[in-house]
Amino acid sequence: MSFSVSESAQKVVDEARRSEADPDTLGLWIEVVGASGESYTYDVYFQETKHASLDDLVIRDGDTPIVIPNNSIDALSGAKLDLDDEGGLVIVNPNSPSVAPKVDLDFGPEALTNELALRVSAVLADEINPSIAAHGGRADLVGVVEDTAYVVMGGGCQGCGLAAVTLSQGITVAIREAVPEIKQVVDVTDHASGSNPFYQEAKK
Repeated sequence: MSFSVSESAQKVVDEARRSEADPDTLGLWIEVVGASGESYTYDVYFQETKHASLDDLVIRDGDTPIVIPNNSIDALSGAKLDLDDEGGLVIVNPNSPSVAPKVDLDFGPEALTNELALRVSAVLADEINPSIAAHGGRADLVGVVEDTAYVVMGGGCQGCGLAAVTLSQGITVAIREAVPEIKQVVDVTDHASGSNPFYQEAKK
C-alpha cells in the first residue's frame, strides 16, 4: 500500500502539530468515514500514536507520523496528502466507493425502524438539525443497513460546496460518537440538482 505526503503538506501538518499539547506524542490520523457521491469522506485529526494497532499503517517519513487505520488502508491506497490552491490540506485519492448509492434506494421499512436507525435519527433531530437549521439546511436518515447509515441533506445543504465538510466533520463525527456501532455514514443526496451544485459533470 502506498500513501504519500507532499513536502508542503508535511510542513503544514508539522506546524499544526506544534500548537498541540504534547506534540511529540501525536500523529496525524487519516480515516475514511463514509462517502459523498463518488468520493470518500474523511476524518483527519491528531491523536497519540500509541493508540495505533499493529494492523494500522504508520508512515514516519516526516516529523509527524501519519496513521491510517486498517479499515481505511485499501481505500487510501495510492492517495496523497497535498495542499490545494488556497494552501489547505486536501486528500487526492484515485479510489472511489465501489458503489455510488442513489437517493431513491429502497431499504425497506426496517431500515428506519431498527434500533440503530432510531438512535441515529435521534442524533440528527437533537444535535445536527438544530445547528444546520441556521443555514437553512437539514439532514434526514434514509436508512441504516448493517453498520452503515445513509443520510440525505436538504434545504441549504443540497448542492452546497461545503456539504462534504459538513458530512465528514459534523454529521459523521456526531453519529459515530453517539452510535459507535455505525462505521460509515454515506451521503446519498443528489447534490447536482441543488441551487449551488457541489458535483458537476465533467466537461466533454
